[in-house]
Amino acid sequence: MLRLGRTFCWRRTGSSVRLQKSCNLIFPIIFSAAVCRLTDKMLRSASAQMFRQLVRYSSSETNLILERSINRVQLLGRVGQDPVMRQVEGRNPVTIFSVATNEMWRSGDGEVTSTGDISQKTTWHRVSVFKPGLRDVAYQYVKKGSRILVEGKLDYGEYVDKNQVRRQATTIIADNIIFLSDNIRDRT
Repeated sequence: MLRLGRTFCWRRTGSSVRLQKSCNLIFPIIFSAAVCRLTDKMLRSASAQMFRQLVRYSSSETNLILERSINRVQLLGRVGQDPVMRQVEGRNPVTIFSVATNEMWRSGDGEVTSTGDISQKTTWHRVSVFKPGLRDVAYQYVKKGSRILVEGKLDYGEYVDKNQVRRQATTIIADNIIFLSDNIRDRT
């Protein structure tokens, strides 16, 4: 194997970690000549980032690991009801409405020749808007039957209903709403 750069390794000494030229450790890191010419500050920053990645994959202590994750939802559909604004005492108000999405498919052997029956499944999604500006716009302009695109994240929660029974609720917390109906776009 041909190495076109200098080999460095991480060495732990007491409570600090240093980058050294010797390479008798488990995780050698190969830098090209261009990387070695970086300023000290940039090298330390890049080295620290690589070290964090090494620690992330080699550490057995999961409470110290801060991994990135994604919780994103995009819904394109029609509004099922006019929005309702609710406010619980001591909390910020929230605008709530529902969006229907449809899934269609052809059933039977006629998928290629388009002679099969078309089936459709409608799924209803509860959307909550907490952002102050977006909450007010949604309350004012979202109407039943409007076609919208909602971007946000999934939230699973519990609440107690009127009969004191615990219920599970899945909600989309909206970060952005795009109005696609012509009548809504003309009014804004």
